Amino acid sequence: MRTYLLIWYNSEGGRPSEINQRLMSLGFKPMHGTYDYIYDWGNNVDVDEILKIGDKVCLTLHNMNVTFKIETINGKD
Repeated sequence: MRTYLLIWYNSEGGRPSEINQRLMSLGFKPMHGTYDYIYDWGNNVDVDEILKIGDKVCLTLHNMNVTFKIETINGKD
């Protein structure tokens, strides 16, 4: 399973390089395409774990004045 993360930056918010460092410290990897980051779970993951990573992203980006969207799908596409 993979969780994809999309970030909407704000010119009044945190620097993209700092946001990138924070997200990478959580295990997200930057990517090109429709989404900005990916978190590869390796195997199946339950909803509680997905919510926990969402909580971690929220806490990590707190006061950075960004908006984010997460989407978790099964497969490696």
